[in-house]
Amino acid sequence: MEWLLIYLSVGAVVGFFAGLLGIGGGLIIVPALTFIFTAQDFPPDRILHLALGTTMATIIFTSAASLRAHHSYGAINWAIVKHITPGILLGTFIGTTIASTLTNQVLSIIFVVFIFFAATQMLLKLNPVPSFQLPGKIGLFAAGNLIGAISSLVAIGGGLLSVPFLSICNVKLHQAIGTASAIGFPIAITGTTGYIANGLMHAQSLPDYCLGYVYLPALAWLVLASMITAPYGARTAHSIQTATLKKIFVALLYCLGVKMLLGII
Repeated sequence: MEWLLIYLSVGAVVGFFAGLLGIGGGLIIVPALTFIFTAQDFPPDRILHLALGTTMATIIFTSAASLRAHHSYGAINWAIVKHITPGILLGTFIGTTIASTLTNQVLSIIFVVFIFFAATQMLLKLNPVPSFQLPGKIGLFAAGNLIGAISSLVAIGGGLLSVPFLSICNVKLHQAIGTASAIGFPIAITGTTGYIANGLMHAQSLPDYCLGYVYLPALAWLVLASMITAPYGARTAHSIQTATLKKIFVALLYCLGVKMLLGII
């Protein structure tokens, strides 16, 4: 029961900030699950793999809801989605395969670097300047490979990478955000499939109720809580100034990053 309440609490926080700031929850869920799985005495050499796989599975639900909302506003450029998705699928599967071969410590270092990068980007409001035209099919395939690979290694829906890339390529911001939400869905599906497939090869060393590297009890309670609190976050975003809460979120990311860094040391 105590773990159930902890999963619900993490899901509630993630859902609220996702609704408030329009961000995915992977940057919070991964370190949170790392700490929880450590406390539950999960195999130390597979803790981060489980955290990444479980987080990627939660993104299936959040990205599907986001995609539907943006599609209803006509904010998705489906031509871009069509040409970038093959690269996304390949890159994401390669990323999960690489992740399965890396040690817990190496994965932790990669994630800590990325979480500091993301927090600093939010803090300094580093917005990309439109400088290029959208590349052709080969260019989009290559970009999709890179976005998919990095996203699967750190268990995010790709928005932190897709939106800047599309913005640099002169795609209007609202359409870049909407298109990124559509790109996030194949990342989540392929990433989850990859973590399940690679985790099944180590099934004998994983805890009960795991489907590959996806820990099903955590997935269920995280998704349930986040779906309940996300609308409240969205409502809050329209009723108060979000600048202070965004700073709190950035501070939370730095704290989680420092905590993971100390664990590595």
